[in-house]
Amino acid sequence: MPGLNPSLVSHTLNIELGTKPVVQPRRNFHPEVEKQIKVEIEKLLAVGFIKPIKHSTWLANIVPVKKKTGVIRICTDYRDLNRACPKDEFPLPNMDILIDSTSGQGLLSFMDGFSGYNQIKMSPKDAEKTAFRTPYGNFYYTVMPFGLKNVGATYQRAMTAVFHDMMGKEVEDYVDDLVVKSKTREVEDYVDDLVVKF
Repeated sequence: MPGLNPSLVSHTLNIELGTKPVVQPRRNFHPEVEKQIKVEIEKLLAVGFIKPIKHSTWLANIVPVKKKTGVIRICTDYRDLNRACPKDEFPLPNMDILIDSTSGQGLLSFMDGFSGYNQIKMSPKDAEKTAFRTPYGNFYYTVMPFGLKNVGATYQRAMTAVFHDMMGKEVEDYVDDLVVKSKTREVEDYVDDLVVKF
């Protein structure tokens, strides 16, 4: 996944001036959980979503969360970092208006921006502030991770930039959920539109 061009969008933290960095104390994990953490870290390293870091001013802990399948997903405890960042007031669409705009359409396609958050790069000046500790070393995100404050606003800003000429017409968007719509039920024309636009 090549990701979006950083000249279009990247995630910045905008940490308030005078905020002191926080290094969270290390947490310990059960050996079985540590093995699963290692697998997840190796996956993230392999795709370039994270990189090792030696000296970090901010350092968060990971929080392993067990999915229904029994697989561990790694979340990061960014509470301290999030407290240091003001809210991004970029407007999210009004859900009632989006739902109303799909009524009376002939065809609708619902799409989810799978791994969409990971398509947005972290700003180089802020990436190392996303550092987190694991039993296998410390790492930071090169892409926008879940758990950071304002990632929804950054994602919506990206979608607005990408689909600006189609929003409210052929496309409705709420963060990483898209609806492509057509007034007619002409499947061939609709499929052609989908292929051309997406």
